[in-house]
Amino acid sequence: MRMMNPEHIKAILDLINQGPYFQLLSMEVKELGIGYSKVVVDLEKKHLNPFGGIHGGVYSSLIDTAAYWAVYCDVEENAGCISLDIQVDMLSAVKDGLLIVEGKRIKAGKSICKAEAMITDTNGKLLAHGSSKQMVIPGVQTINQAVLCLGYQSLPPKYINVDDLEGAQKRMGGIFNHEKGSSNRIPTGN
Repeated sequence: MRMMNPEHIKAILDLINQGPYFQLLSMEVKELGIGYSKVVVDLEKKHLNPFGGIHGGVYSSLIDTAAYWAVYCDVEENAGCISLDIQVDMLSAVKDGLLIVEGKRIKAGKSICKAEAMITDTNGKLLAHGSSKQMVIPGVQTINQAVLCLGYQSLPPKYINVDDLEGAQKRMGGIFNHEKGSSNRIPTGN
């Protein structure tokens, strides 16, 4: 039986957070797991519209990012996803503070995946909600293409055999729990 490789997840978090657009918006993917992602951004002046509130495009980018990475673990290693659409409901304006975005898989199919994301502030106030569909395409927008584009080192394999779990847990300090009912989330440690 295979499972997500925790070493791959840690390397992916490092890689994607170096992406130019992520850096432009100062957003960071903090957690990534099977059917789940968590993205954060600390609002700055660059995120605001001319009226002093968050620009709707920031909400859209955060929802698209969290939804995309919520299905990443469900896609085969040699395939990538392309966002087909994004639907965003902006529920409340905000001017500053830390935004927390949680993406959750709704369905992961062989050719289409769907996920949703919710943006909250640190008090749990819901600021925006949205969903996105991604088309799965073998050989297009794969993580290996991101590795090449960003000049990154090679990554550990995406999947490992459950038999290899004990060795991986020892190397990772035991942060990955594959027991039934576990969250399968890998935090960055920040």
